[in-house]
Amino acid sequence: MDDTGVDIGRAVAEIRNAEEMPGLPMAWRWSPMSRFVFALAMDADGGWAYQMNSLDVHDEGLTRAVLAFAREHRLGRGPDAGPLTTASGFSYGTYRFDSVAAASPSVHGYHHGRNEALNEVVSGVFPAYRCEFRGDESPEEAVTRFKGMLRPTVLSRPPVPYLRMRYDNTRTKGGSVGPSRGFTTHDVLLRELGLLEGAPGSFVEFENSSGEVWHVEWNGSWLVNGTARDAPPSESWVASVLGLPGEVR
Repeated sequence: MDDTGVDIGRAVAEIRNAEEMPGLPMAWRWSPMSRFVFALAMDADGGWAYQMNSLDVHDEGLTRAVLAFAREHRLGRGPDAGPLTTASGFSYGTYRFDSVAAASPSVHGYHHGRNEALNEVVSGVFPAYRCEFRGDESPEEAVTRFKGMLRPTVLSRPPVPYLRMRYDNTRTKGGSVGPSRGFTTHDVLLRELGLLEGAPGSFVEFENSSGEVWHVEWNGSWLVNGTARDAPPSESWVASVLGLPGEVR
C-alpha cells in the first residue's frame, strides 16, 4: 500500500479477468474488450505502478520489456516528474523504438471513472522515440500529444516527431493563425515546403524537439534562416533536423 492509502495489488485484483503476467514479478494483465490488452507492473514498495495498453496487436515480450524498463527508471514517479517523462536507451527485438515514455495520471486517465485513487498512482507508459518529446511540455500540450497525435497503444506506429510550425502561402492562401507555432505532423511540413516554390512572399517556419527553429522562404531562390540555397529542402534534410531514426528517413 502506498502513502495515499491505495493498495495497488488489491485494486488490480478487483479488475475483471485480471491475471498475473508471466515472466515479470508483481505484474498483471487483463483485456477489457477483444481489441485491447492492458498490462500493469507495480514498484517493489507498492507505492506506484506502470501501465501499458495495446490495441489490436499485443506483443507480450515487448510489453514486459517496456514495463521492466519503466519500473527500473521509475518513469513518471516522483516530485520532479512532468506530464510526459522519457528515458532513452530502450530497445527490443526488431522494433525501432529507442525510448520509453510515461504520461502522468492527469494526462492518461486510464482509470478515470472506475478507480480514481488507482489512477493517481499509475504512469501510462509506452515505447517511443527520442524525437517525439521536448521535455518541457505543458499539461495541455502533453494531452494533445498523448491523446491526439502519438497513438501510444499502436505498436506498429511510426515516429511522430515533436514539430511545431507556422506558415503562410501567398499562392494557395493557406496559412496558420497568429504568430505562434502550433503542433503539426511531418507530412504536413513536407507538403507546405513543397508548395513554397513559385509563391513569393511565402514562408514555412518550424521547430524541432531541441528547440531549433528553421525559417524557409522562396523568393525566386531558396532561403533557409536567411542563407541562400541552390535547392529546396530535401526530405532527408527535414528528417535529419527532426531527429527521425535513420531507418524511416
